[in-house]
Amino acid sequence: MSGTFGGRTGRQGKLSQWLLGRRSKEAAADDGGREALLLGAAAAGLPLAPAAHPADGYRCSCDRVGCPTPARHPVSFAWQTQSTTDRAQIERWARHQPEANFITATGMVHDVLDVPLEAGREALERLLGSGVEVGPVAESDDGRMLFFTLTRGTPEDEDEWWPCELDCHPETMDEHPGLRWHCRGSYVLVPPARLPGDDDQRVRWVRGTEHPLPDPLSLLEALTDACARHVGTEAGHHGAAWPLHH
Repeated sequence: MSGTFGGRTGRQGKLSQWLLGRRSKEAAADDGGREALLLGAAAAGLPLAPAAHPADGYRCSCDRVGCPTPARHPVSFAWQTQSTTDRAQIERWARHQPEANFITATGMVHDVLDVPLEAGREALERLLGSGVEVGPVAESDDGRMLFFTLTRGTPEDEDEWWPCELDCHPETMDEHPGLRWHCRGSYVLVPPARLPGDDDQRVRWVRGTEHPLPDPLSLLEALTDACARHVGTEAGHHGAAWPLHH
């Protein structure tokens, strides 16, 4: 797949201004609208479960020594069965665990196409400029952009399950520095979420859950093209390209 991105200067400036505006609104929502954002995500069909949160800067709130994914993992090992869209349950979790992040389990109702931030911004510009229906999109201060889509589904016949080289699970995250496809058996942090570090790093919505979930294949070409360009840029800087898949 290949892509040509012409006339980027003016459009890129408009997109950057739009993104900054969305980020400032989201930051305000983070301060007082955490529960409303979580309930909005659940109302859109995203099943949620409580997750760890930052503690003392870079540490994780869990009791695991040297946690490999601080503030980025579910609290319970039963997160797949625990995940729910039930409003009353999410309200209880949010009020009883005011510092908790939340994850959304993918592969039930929705998938997430997870790409490097710069590649994601480039792809988002291209998609919106082409009139493609883009669903909810989140941006993470650790350098990733998350495109929420409909799931590929789970066929009744497991032999018909459509495998994909880009499929990503929590334990294989490091194998997917380019495009990660979170589907059955995976999860992502759902905004608003806080990340570990000295700075106020967060995961926030760029496009909210009021946007319908699109077919993932309608976004895939633009995202893979942008990731290929991103990998090429990284190769130019570092002398080696990141793989798009394992």
